[in-house]
Amino acid sequence: MSTQDMTIDQVTQWWSTAISDISPGVIRLRGYPIQQLIQHVSFTDTIWLMLRGELPDPRQSALLERALVAAVDHGPQAPSIAAARMAATCGVGLNSAVATGVGLLGDVHGGAGQQCMQVLTDIRDRLERSAAPLADAVAEALAEIRAAGRYVPGFGHRFHPRDPRRDPLMDALTDAVKNGIVDATFQDIGLEIERQLATGRPRPVPMNIDGATAIIYSSLGFAPELGRGLFVLSRSIGILAHAWEEKEGGRRIKGPIPPPLLAAYHGAAMRDVTTGR
Repeated sequence: MSTQDMTIDQVTQWWSTAISDISPGVIRLRGYPIQQLIQHVSFTDTIWLMLRGELPDPRQSALLERALVAAVDHGPQAPSIAAARMAATCGVGLNSAVATGVGLLGDVHGGAGQQCMQVLTDIRDRLERSAAPLADAVAEALAEIRAAGRYVPGFGHRFHPRDPRRDPLMDALTDAVKNGIVDATFQDIGLEIERQLATGRPRPVPMNIDGATAIIYSSLGFAPELGRGLFVLSRSIGILAHAWEEKEGGRRIKGPIPPPLLAAYHGAAMRDVTTGR
């Protein structure tokens, strides 16, 4: 079909969406007029609405908000935040500084939550396919992860002996389970992983922020890939705050280490191109 043969309807269907309905003087998100959302709906509710298509129960929204708050920031030693701060000293706008930080949130730095959600989902699926006890399904999954030479995502922390965000998030989830807001499936799986990882070790390996939020996001019905998106959305707030603080500081072109220190060199000794030595 040539461009001339395309109808107006075929053109407007190119980016057809069920999310936003926009026309002169009209903005509707998932069918709700923006005027009503502004007056009656929180930002967390709006996140849920945009991703899921319906407004959440207030108790679902409260649980989601706790998880979003928990992951906002982890200090300038986090590569995504450090990179945003460096970018902010290089004359770029805040949007570019934030994009620099967000761009570092990949599989290794920022992806553990999504990966943990996938592990939780896989174990849930094992339980649904068979009558195996929970402990056996978890042990089988952990054995496969270890056999592949991978870390168990969402557990242990390189900095915190026990992640201070773990307990308040799990307490909130426990309350949500008791009140029938979510079921206990993913909580039970996560706690059993934590129990098995601690078995036979002198020090336990408690779940970290990625594990705790993974359990909450999974319990609330979010897909694993959306779990990473929610983490990025949350951490973007911290990245923005750090980029702005650095920009306000006024220093230009800050590198990864302060002058006059230089990165250590471990290459070839000085040599002369004319002699080959």
